[in-house]
Amino acid sequence: MQKHDPHLESYIKSSRSQYEDLLAQMVEIPSISSDPAHAADVRKMGAAATRILKNFGAEARMVETSGYPAVSGGWFVGNHYPTVTIYNHLDVQPADEPEWRHSPFSFQKEADRYRGRGTTDDKGPALTALFAARYAIEEKLHLNIRFLWELEEEIGSPNFVEALRQQALVPRSDSVLVSDTIWVAKQRPAIPCGLRGLLSARLTLQTGSTDVHSGLTGGGARNPLAELCEVANACVDAQSGDVKIPGFYDKVVKPTQDELKEFLASGFQVNRFKQAYQLRSLRTDNRAELLKRIWAAPTFEIHGLTGGHTGPGVKTVVPASGELKVSMRLVPNQRPDKILTLLRRHVKDINPNVRVVSDGKLEPFRGLSTGPYAEALLRSVQAGFGKVPVMVREGGSIGAIDHLDRTWNAPILFMGLSLPEHGYHAPNEYFDWGQASGGIRTFVHYFRELSQMGRQSAMKKKPKRSAR
Repeated sequence: MQKHDPHLESYIKSSRSQYEDLLAQMVEIPSISSDPAHAADVRKMGAAATRILKNFGAEARMVETSGYPAVSGGWFVGNHYPTVTIYNHLDVQPADEPEWRHSPFSFQKEADRYRGRGTTDDKGPALTALFAARYAIEEKLHLNIRFLWELEEEIGSPNFVEALRQQALVPRSDSVLVSDTIWVAKQRPAIPCGLRGLLSARLTLQTGSTDVHSGLTGGGARNPLAELCEVANACVDAQSGDVKIPGFYDKVVKPTQDELKEFLASGFQVNRFKQAYQLRSLRTDNRAELLKRIWAAPTFEIHGLTGGHTGPGVKTVVPASGELKVSMRLVPNQRPDKILTLLRRHVKDINPNVRVVSDGKLEPFRGLSTGPYAEALLRSVQAGFGKVPVMVREGGSIGAIDHLDRTWNAPILFMGLSLPEHGYHAPNEYFDWGQASGGIRTFVHYFRELSQMGRQSAMKKKPKRSAR
């Protein structure tokens, strides 16, 4: 941690109590976007977020869509200054796992740790950026700072683009900083410069009108679950994870040697990875190979096989229907629509009676790893945490990113604050003050860098204007 800026350090220290109070308020709103029973809570979260922004001196409003609203707000300093938008989401995952050691929507403070659903994903990081923005505005930086807080990220951002199209309420920015990613290890800050895309699908097969007795029909009746297992085996090698769909790997862009060096410099350790996600064994224990698999290679995963008897014990029926739930993580140059076509063609060749139903798609994203924005962010993270960051890729997907990229065509960078041990999407989720305080420093330094970049751009333009 660097303490060369006494005024900023004093601000961070004095802000801690308010930060904790606001985080507690936000965490205790169960904004579970995937559960219709919590629809009122999601809207309550949007209203609370709007109020918080206004209390900080920003202008703010809820932007309505066909689904849940987004929250848009910030500070406008001047037309001649650059604008940056900070993206976070305030909806959360369900919290019904039995492993929770306390009520997930009851905020718990334990020394420097803040426990509760949403603390690290993504309410804690959102507040961190807001506290930094207030400081930057008080510092009178030549920078317009905006916030775009989504309430549908955990369900794939189905209506986010509607908010972006309302340009009077959500003005375009010159750049975007996304704070919704995870470091590889606490010892080394990680800046992702790419996300995997996603294609989800349901494979369904109907072979009868009702479940029938296997003693009376077994051997003659078709078994849809067995046939779907055959389809699954034809799509992916269960031991290696290799995808068997013809043409699936044709457009894959493999990581460069320089990228692999950054991956290996990230502090990633196989044993820590297994411990953080409670995995007993892996497909490979080779560090380099594992990193390529989870960040830079496509996948085919099976999430569920349903049909027939699912209660306790064995009920000897032949099911009338079955459904196989699958998804594919995609890497740059793999297009979800093309992969869906390949999947349907392959499944039809194996079993023409199986129906492939698309259940959502997200484009892969390749962000910036070089250039002024990336270099400014690298310097800012080092200033904020006192550690040299590395550029990695993120294995997951963020639905809003593709919409932001297509709609604004502006540089998009990532600066997450979460750690593997924070329990991202897991029971007993928490955030900590060390990441929050380091994050405030990082954001403030980044805002200063953007402000300086804006001044330099303006200075370069001055000779042209005076020469006319």
